[in-house]
Amino acid sequence: MPKFTPKDTWDNIPRINLTARTPHGYTKDDKNTKVFVPDLRVIELLEEAMDFVDQGNSFRSVADWYSDRSPAIGGKPISHQGIKVIWEKHRKGIAGNERAALLKEKSKNRRVSRTKEEQQLKKLKDKVSGAKRSLSIRTKNLEEAITTADDQVKASEYSIPAEPKDDSDLDVVFKPNSGPQTDFLAAPEQEVLYGGAAGGGKSYAMLADPMRYFNSPSCNAILFRKTNDELRELKQKSRLIYPRAFPGAKWKEQTSSWVFPSGAQLWMTYLDRDEDVERYQGQAFTWIGFDELGHWASPYTWNYMRSRLRSTDSNIPLSQRATANPGGVGGTWIKKMFIDPAPWGEAFYATDTDTGNILRYPPDHPIHPNAPLFQRRFIPAKLSDNPYLYADGRYEASLLSLPEAQRKQLLEGDWNMVEGAAFSEFKQSVHVIEPFTIPSSWKRFRSCDYGYSSNAAVLWFAIDPVYETLILYRELYVTRKTGAQLADMILELEAGEHMQYGVMDSSVWHQRGQTGPSIAEEMIARGCRWRPSDRGAGSRTNGKNRLHELLRVRDVGTNDYNEIINEPGIKIFNTCRQLITDLPMLPSHPDGKEDIDDRYLSDHTYDALRYGIMTRPRALSPFDFGGMDFGQTYRPSDPTMGY
Repeated sequence: MPKFTPKDTWDNIPRINLTARTPHGYTKDDKNTKVFVPDLRVIELLEEAMDFVDQGNSFRSVADWYSDRSPAIGGKPISHQGIKVIWEKHRKGIAGNERAALLKEKSKNRRVSRTKEEQQLKKLKDKVSGAKRSLSIRTKNLEEAITTADDQVKASEYSIPAEPKDDSDLDVVFKPNSGPQTDFLAAPEQEVLYGGAAGGGKSYAMLADPMRYFNSPSCNAILFRKTNDELRELKQKSRLIYPRAFPGAKWKEQTSSWVFPSGAQLWMTYLDRDEDVERYQGQAFTWIGFDELGHWASPYTWNYMRSRLRSTDSNIPLSQRATANPGGVGGTWIKKMFIDPAPWGEAFYATDTDTGNILRYPPDHPIHPNAPLFQRRFIPAKLSDNPYLYADGRYEASLLSLPEAQRKQLLEGDWNMVEGAAFSEFKQSVHVIEPFTIPSSWKRFRSCDYGYSSNAAVLWFAIDPVYETLILYRELYVTRKTGAQLADMILELEAGEHMQYGVMDSSVWHQRGQTGPSIAEEMIARGCRWRPSDRGAGSRTNGKNRLHELLRVRDVGTNDYNEIINEPGIKIFNTCRQLITDLPMLPSHPDGKEDIDDRYLSDHTYDALRYGIMTRPRALSPFDFGGMDFGQTYRPSDPTMGY
C-alpha cells in the first residue's frame, strides 16, 4: 500500500505557514497554493482509517471512527465524503477491486444472516425515515409559503399601487384593435357572431372574450373547433396569453383544459359530428364559443349547446360566441340566423331561422309572458380592422389573387355569396315533422345510392293516401359496407314492414370486369330486392325539377271548417339528420345548368332522394286492384333479379 510522504512535502515547500495548517494537514504557501502538510500523528491516523476502508468498511463508519480519535491529536472530525475523497485519491487504484469484492461478500452475508422478520423491519425503518424527511421538507415549504403570503397581504393592505401613466407601465397581454374587435369583446348580447373577412383578428378575440370571467370560480367555459387538428393553433395562442394574464394558470393536456387560480375552467375541444354533443348532456357552461362556425353544416350543434348554457350564479352572464367567414357548408343557416334579421352591428331579438318570427316565451308564462327570449348581434370584420396584417399588404395581395367568389367572401366579407343554394325553398318549419306511427295500409318503398369508400345512403318513403304526400320516415347513412352487409342492415331495419319496391343506383348492376355476381345481385340474393334507377340523359335535370315541385307548398283542398290547406309534396321526419343537413346546402351549378354543382361531394342522400321520387310513387287504391286485397300484390317481373 502507498504511504503518505510528508518528508518530501516538507523538503520541497520550505516557506509554509505551519500555524495556518488545517486540522487535516492542509495549508497554503506564499503563492496561495493549497498544499498538503499533515501532522505525522494525523497521517498515521489517516493511514489506519484507509486500511479500514480497504477492508470493506463503509466510509461513514470509518469517518465516525476517525472523528472520535482525531481531537486527541489536535485534529477535527471529518465527514464520510472527506474519507471517500482521500481514499479515492490515494488507495482506490490498487485496493478498489479488492474492496469491491469484500463489500459484495459482506452484503451477501448480511442478507443471508438476516431473518425474514429482520428484513421486513429494515424496510419499515427505511419507510419511516423517508416519511420523516418528506414531512420535514414539506413543513419547511409550507412555512415559507405562509410567510410569503402574509407579506403579500400586508403589502396589499398598506400600500397603494401607483396609477400607470400609460400602457408602457403595464405588461399588456392583449389589447383589442379599435373597431369591430373591441365591439365584439364589449357586446352584452347572449349570442354574438364576429364574422366576415379573413385576417380580421377573430380567433384572438375568441380567446380573449372569456378572460373577463376567469377570476370567478363560477366560470366554466368551453371553446369548440370542428376538428382536433384545427384546434392546435388556438391552443398554441392560448399558451402565449393566459399564463401571463393569470399567473398560476395551468394547462392540463389530459383533459384539454385550462384551470385558473380562481377555480375557473376553459375546455378546448372539438365537435366533429352532430352526435358528439351528447358528450355534454347534463353539463353546464357559462360561456360557449365556436371558432369558425361555418364549418358546421347545420345549426344542430349550436342550438343544442345553448341548452347547456346555465349557471346558479346570477353575477356571471351567460354567453354564446362564434366567429365565421362567409361561405362554407354552414354559410346558409348562419346567414339566416345572424346576418339577415337586422342591420349589421345592431342588436336584435333572436328569430326563428325558418319563419323569421321573434322567439318568445309562451303567452301564459308566469314571469315573462310573450316576452322575447334573448338578443343576438352580428359584428362584421374586415382585413383592414387588423393593422398587424393589413399594414404591409402581403396578406391582402394573397386574398386579391383568389377567384371572384372567394375574394368577395374572404377579403370583403360578402355574405351574399352564400346564396345560390339549389333548393332555397326548403324550410325545416315546413318540411321537417315529428315522427308518427305510419299506418300499415300506406304504401312504402325505399331508394339507395350505394358507395363503399364513399357513403351509402338509403331512404324509406311512405305515401299519405289523402294528399299523395311523400313521407320520408327513415334514413341509413353508412360507409365501408359491402352489398351483403348493407342488405342485412336494411332487412333488419324494415322487419315487419312490407316494401312495395326498392330502387337503387343502376351502376351497381354493372360487372366492371368481375366474374362473380354484381353488388345488386348479392343484395337481391339475400332477399333485399331492388330495381335499377333511371340514369338516362336528362335524368338528373328531371329529378331536380321534380324535387322543386315536391318542396313547393300547394293548395291541397279545404278542411272541415272550409279553410284552405297548404301542404308541401314531401315531408321529412326530424330523425333523418343527414338529409336535413345536406338538402339546404346543395349548391346550384356554377354554369347555370339545371343541376347541382357536380363538384359537391356530399350528394349521396340527394341522389337517393332523386331516385326515389322519380319512380312516380302513388298511394294504393282498391280500384287499382279491382277491390281485391292489395297488401301482397307486388310480384317482380324478373324473379331472379327481383324487379
